[in-house]
Amino acid sequence: MKYPKNGRFGEVGGKYIPETLVPAIEELEENYLKFKNDKEFKKELDYYLKVYAGRPTPLYYAKNLSEKLGGAKIYLKREDLLHGGAHKINNTLGQALLAKKMNKKRIIAETGAGQHGVATAMACAALGMKAEVYMGYRDTIRQKQNVLRMNMLGCKVHPVKSGSKTLKDAINEAIRDWITNVENTYYLLGSAVGPHPYPVMVRDFQSVIGNEIKSQMKKISNKAPDTVIACVGGGSNAIGTFYPLVDSDSEIIGVEAAGHGLKSKMHSATLSAGSKG
Repeated sequence: MKYPKNGRFGEVGGKYIPETLVPAIEELEENYLKFKNDKEFKKELDYYLKVYAGRPTPLYYAKNLSEKLGGAKIYLKREDLLHGGAHKINNTLGQALLAKKMNKKRIIAETGAGQHGVATAMACAALGMKAEVYMGYRDTIRQKQNVLRMNMLGCKVHPVKSGSKTLKDAINEAIRDWITNVENTYYLLGSAVGPHPYPVMVRDFQSVIGNEIKSQMKKISNKAPDTVIACVGGGSNAIGTFYPLVDSDSEIIGVEAAGHGLKSKMHSATLSAGSKG
């Protein structure tokens, strides 16, 4: 895995953080570099990914869809079959295990719809760690089932009633918590965002998806797929799928949510129609 100098990917990336978080981010990067290639760390992570999460996930040939559309043979990478129902656990297991190696006693996270919160709670339950998740109050009502799942896993959910009572306010509260309790607390980010080294860590822990696709397609057709398509939201699924295939001959396509149209300002297509910074 290539490690970007100073955490920069061309003109994006880097670290723009409050002074109070500089020691915590430096500690995180130091420990990630220490453990990411450590044989025992990788062995333990591989164990949990296989036995607890349910990897490898199958590459399913969608025969009926392929015939209906005509032409291409379409394969679906079934990350939905993982424990928890999503790819999120690839990253939360990796980061939670790293936090444990760093002797952090408490893990906090933010969540919107609740998938990352559930995956964080699952990873902490498996590793015997304390988990607390910040979630916008409106989201706790809309996604009550995920709140119940987090509680069942021993995770404390903090409903955030400030601002719009949604994800951005949950993030703000999680960061306030981290600043206050930085000595014993690890902030587990779920998307390819935030200060370095978070985007790199998410990329590396999620790259298990793309690496499996490469090996599975080699058995099926003895070559990389002609085209790889992934949805792009927070970016963790897409970056994990695409990164191992960047140097192959595969055409890479990311699909963003257009909402009411790119000119409406009511969309989630930040890469297609957003602005820098």
